[in-house]
Amino acid sequence: MIRLILADDHAILRDGLRALLAAEPSIELVGEATNGAELLALLSTTPADVVLMDVNMPVLDGFETMPELQERFPEVKVLVLSMLDHEHYVLRMLQAGALGYVLKNAAFQEITHAIRTVAMGHRFLCTEIGLSMLYKAAGNGPMPGPGGELAETAAGVGLTARELEVLKLIAEGLTNGEIADKVFTSKRTIETHRQNIIGKTGAKNTAALIKLAIQQGLIS
Repeated sequence: MIRLILADDHAILRDGLRALLAAEPSIELVGEATNGAELLALLSTTPADVVLMDVNMPVLDGFETMPELQERFPEVKVLVLSMLDHEHYVLRMLQAGALGYVLKNAAFQEITHAIRTVAMGHRFLCTEIGLSMLYKAAGNGPMPGPGGELAETAAGVGLTARELEVLKLIAEGLTNGEIADKVFTSKRTIETHRQNIIGKTGAKNTAALIKLAIQQGLIS
């Protein structure tokens, strides 16, 4: 039996995974945390084999949590579950000690397979990330979508349609909260999109991001 702790600040995601994992006889969800600080406190009292952890969390995020987790609980395997799909974030978490990285849009079967793989001490990358990194390593730039074209991008930056939409609203001067209201999603999701955009473009700040986007023809 694999003892699993889930660390994610999105209650809906935790509820959904809890319900799905209840039908998995080889995985037992032994605890939940909404941020890194709660996770570390929970691990001090609750033995676990694998931690399924988000990167973008309040109080103590995944990047800040990893060094402490590795030092205090080196026997616990870490599998990242995140919306952040840029290789910069993937490599940073793997270098910090995570054994695997899977995206939140992955099928539940792939997530459970990743949990079992990491529990055995093996590394795991979800299919989408693995194919994307392979495509870029071959010098082909961002991987095309299912239709064969990058969604509304220019100059090979590789933004998704939603990221491009968020970028345009950032350029209009809207805050994360205002953008979230406009596109009917959460502020945390917009923050994640903003991090993905910055990671893909390499911009240092919002002003540099807007300047680069104009130069690349992503916005007018």
